[in-house]
Amino acid sequence: MAVSTRMALLIAVCFLGCYVFVPSLAASGDFLQCLSSSIPSERVFTPDSPSFTSVLVSSIRNPKFFTPTTVRPLCIVTPTNASHVQAAVLCGRRHDVRVRVRSGGHDYEGLSYRSERPEVFAVVDLANLRSVRVDRGAATAWVDSGATVGELYYAVAKAAPGLAFPAGVCSTMGLGGHISGGGMGMMMRKYGLSVDNVLDATLVDANGRLLDKEAMGSDLFWAIRGGGGGNFGVVLSWKIRLVPVPPTVTFSNIQKTVDQGAASAVTKWQTLAPALPEDLSIRVIVQNQHALFQTLYLGGCSALVRAMSSQFPELGMTRADCREMSWLQSTVYINSGDTKTPVETLLNRTTSLSTFTKVWGESYFGGNFERLAITKGKVDAGDYFRNEQSVPPLLSRK
Repeated sequence: MAVSTRMALLIAVCFLGCYVFVPSLAASGDFLQCLSSSIPSERVFTPDSPSFTSVLVSSIRNPKFFTPTTVRPLCIVTPTNASHVQAAVLCGRRHDVRVRVRSGGHDYEGLSYRSERPEVFAVVDLANLRSVRVDRGAATAWVDSGATVGELYYAVAKAAPGLAFPAGVCSTMGLGGHISGGGMGMMMRKYGLSVDNVLDATLVDANGRLLDKEAMGSDLFWAIRGGGGGNFGVVLSWKIRLVPVPPTVTFSNIQKTVDQGAASAVTKWQTLAPALPEDLSIRVIVQNQHALFQTLYLGGCSALVRAMSSQFPELGMTRADCREMSWLQSTVYINSGDTKTPVETLLNRTTSLSTFTKVWGESYFGGNFERLAITKGKVDAGDYFRNEQSVPPLLSRK
């Protein structure tokens, strides 16, 4: 049974990956006309628009996918409310124009704004949906998918001192993609991934319906928390659980060269890291024969030095290596290395071009891939939300 199921999934991947329907120019025009009846013209950018290129490139990270030969969208929709997203999906379904969804631009394969194949598609760019609404008493917040990690950190710390959210270290990541992919960060040893702290969500599905957790059902709510962005619909916002942090945290940057024992220190870290106190997280960046050990401790310097001296003496941490600061300041310091960098830096959405790669499918989702594909088959059997690395629908054969 398992073999036949995997075979059906493989056939679905091959079929959907090879078959491309390209709408006619008339259908493309009808799609744009359909959008105009529901979305203000200033929210839709076509290649003829003076601002089209600047909007398109606003969050592109990989220069490989911004060339004259890159297949670009028919238009970019920049919604300011849920009805605009619903209109884009409904018009797209009606006129055979698929939509790709972009929240922050940390999409190094460019799957949210370009196509490998000659297909007509539109981009729904969520950058204008970036509100953060904090309920300090309930220790929760609703955050829109277009908000960045930095904007969330800043809003939470200002509205509810003593509370935080476990997410990534790069402040310009859009939360829509970050949470959809799981959301790893420096506090995950104590509080888990970002998705472990998602309580509810609002989503526009392939039929244009606006759904919350109750309406979408348990399978879809499970799938959007780690199953990847742009697979199951357009997640507009997330209700998240906020977590307590002390007034003072401690951060440390210690760099080791090969001659200083970098290799043995990294080896020890790999063995030791899972056994460290949950308030202590260490990440290692290995580059050019150097290893940078970045440590975040949810507490003061003295306790950190004691713990490291007894459990990781190879690192040689002393009080001179410690920087005590607020949790919010630590989210800036991890990238700047300068305690004088203002926390308002977190509000800067400007990104830079760089290149990264990743794998997907069973190599990425492991044993969850089949369940994700089954859920995809239930909620988007026609595979409307699709890109080159999206989860394909596995249809039930009853």
